[in-house]
Amino acid sequence: MISTSELKNGVYIKLDGEIYQVTEFLHVKPGKGPAFVRTKIKNISTGQALDRTFKTNEKIEDVYVEKQVMQYLYKDGDKYNFMNNDSYEQIEIHSSQLGDVPKYLTDGVNVQIAMNNGAVISVELPAAVVLEVVETDPGMRGDTVSGGSKPATLETGAVVQVPLFINIGDKIKIDTRTGQYLERV
Repeated sequence: MISTSELKNGVYIKLDGEIYQVTEFLHVKPGKGPAFVRTKIKNISTGQALDRTFKTNEKIEDVYVEKQVMQYLYKDGDKYNFMNNDSYEQIEIHSSQLGDVPKYLTDGVNVQIAMNNGAVISVELPAAVVLEVVETDPGMRGDTVSGGSKPATLETGAVVQVPLFINIGDKIKIDTRTGQYLERV
């Protein structure tokens, strides 16, 4: 059991038999009345986001989560295969458990996999990945960084907005949390 004062982004808790991850939290001390903690939590199995308020002295069941760094190997139908970098043990994860992760997966990328009792809870990508542009409109002479944007299809199939000067074959850095273009590499 943990106290509400220990809630932070990324902490896993159990409510009503379901596992949730805290995505936002705010400790509130109103002028009148007791303090409380306002949170946004995401159901791990359904992906549903909830707003939940806890009293400051309330105890919540925490979830033991083991995090492992694993390397993405290959896709087999609807399943993605990962390998533990230390033990070389391989696991399969169904695409329904990955959410938007496959949009940024390339062979050999290391991800952090959170597990509870041998079951995969979540897969976290690095903050940014470098991907190659495979399809976009050609850039024109005089296109500048601040001139606007155009859609570009990346090697993984993801489509992102990029500046007008980006061409096919360019490698670009993408923020995996927001899906936005960061820079040309």
